[in-house]
Amino acid sequence: MIEYAYAAVLAYLCGSIPFGLILTRLAGLGDIRSIGSGNIGATNVLRTGNRPLAAATLVLDALKALVPVLVARALWGEEAARIAAIFAFLGHCFPVWLGFKGGKGVAVMIGSLLALSWPVALIFCAVWLLIAFTRKMSSLAALTAAATAPIFAFVINDEWLAGTVAVMAIILFFQHRTNIQRLLAGTEPRIGEKKSA
Repeated sequence: MIEYAYAAVLAYLCGSIPFGLILTRLAGLGDIRSIGSGNIGATNVLRTGNRPLAAATLVLDALKALVPVLVARALWGEEAARIAAIFAFLGHCFPVWLGFKGGKGVAVMIGSLLALSWPVALIFCAVWLLIAFTRKMSSLAALTAAATAPIFAFVINDEWLAGTVAVMAIILFFQHRTNIQRLLAGTEPRIGEKKSA
């Protein structure tokens, strides 16, 4: 069991690195938490108008999940990799350094899925892109992709991966709870708008 604890701690610490906050500060854009949704993820970084910075945040947030999951698998096996995926996700959403107020987890979920099952990750991205481009709503795209991901994980892999993905999806829904309220109210802003998400 000790190896599972190692995997969890490693993944949480990696996942809790606030790349969106770090990059925007280095770019002289101030504290990303003071604009838009106050989120540290790529979608909110995009609201600064700096697309390269948002893209860099997306990639780094995915990598901070992908790397510890791959390391956990190499050192301690597949179960440890699944544990690492969940804890990298928790680290991003609830980073201890930021008072447990982090991002919403989309990029981290992609990174975890790439490490656990790349076909499921590709389907997740395809669903996200389809909804994002047709409806222009990042939150709706994320919620739809997350809701369907456990199904594809079960079909393509097994119930263990499906359960892992379902845990991440539930947390992602929790992190998007205010977005869900706005979606139901018809007040959710569209991608690229510089106001609350």
